[in-house]
Amino acid sequence: MQKMKSRGLGDTIEKITTATGIKKVVDTVSKATGKPCGCGERRDSLNRKFPYSK
Repeated sequence: MQKMKSRGLGDTIEKITTATGIKKVVDTVSKATGKPCGCGERRDSLNRKFPYSK
């Protein structure tokens, strides 16, 4: 995995959930239920609302 500089809060949360294994569980449940988790949209929304730099 590439180390990217976080653009905002959404990127930081994604890094934490990936490191702790939460993202893998969410992806597995999402795949099993056939419902998208909305992770990407949520990440982008948080990055727009809470950016680290302009």
